[in-house]
Amino acid sequence: MISKQHIKRIINYLINGIPIKNVIANITYSTPHQLLLGKKIIVTGGGRGIGLAMAKKFIKEGAEVLITGRNENNLKNISKELNCKYLILDLQKTETFNQFIIEAEKEIGLLDVLVNNAGISLHESTFFNVTESSFDQQLATNLKGPFFLSQKFVKYIIEKERKGNLLFISSETGETMDYRPYGFTKASINSMVKGLAYLLNDKNIRVNAIAPGVTASDMTGFQENGNLYCDFNLSKRVYLPEEMAEIATFLLADISGCISGQIIVCNNGNTINARWK
Repeated sequence: MISKQHIKRIINYLINGIPIKNVIANITYSTPHQLLLGKKIIVTGGGRGIGLAMAKKFIKEGAEVLITGRNENNLKNISKELNCKYLILDLQKTETFNQFIIEAEKEIGLLDVLVNNAGISLHESTFFNVTESSFDQQLATNLKGPFFLSQKFVKYIIEKERKGNLLFISSETGETMDYRPYGFTKASINSMVKGLAYLLNDKNIRVNAIAPGVTASDMTGFQENGNLYCDFNLSKRVYLPEEMAEIATFLLADISGCISGQIIVCNNGNTINARWK
């Protein structure tokens, strides 16, 4: 599939004669070292994109993983491919969260980690195109759902007297201004990460976030096996889900035990507010 961005570049070339640049990623991935051996991890939105890449990496590192999503057919296929468990979960249905935690423990055992990855962007073109419906959907899925699911998870960890780890997938948009709901939700996630890390410091629960730059996925329209060039990043390319999975693995492993309350922005400094920009 050709991305919308690549189609625009083709049109630009045909109309204005601007050459089409082709960029591939030269990336090194770590060799699995059982960094997550024995950990029981929930990955919301684990059936595609960054969530799927994380699930694959976590399993290679020795974790037992449960993926969630709303599309059962997709989850069935992915769970067979990865040899992992799955449960249907709609983050807009907060009333189901208590039962979900109970079912998750039945599927993979005593829980250690919740990765709040699932999210949506409705890509409104301007402030004036935001509707009450698009606003509510994005806040419910990206902020309200993860908040209350995390609340249930933290209560579970404390009641079971376990060591826990919460990881949120934020976005580089959470580090900048925005005039659309998606950006608002990610800025709120960043604030919540710091607040929860401070609150739960003495409960043996770490809380961190990854804030990816534009990453190849269905949501962004870039394909992993396509042209990764983009002119709006300092690196001149979009990122791959597997790159985010590497950072996630580090943050969930015990080797990063001194890190909590941090938002790791993965975009080669693209959102740094340099005065000479």
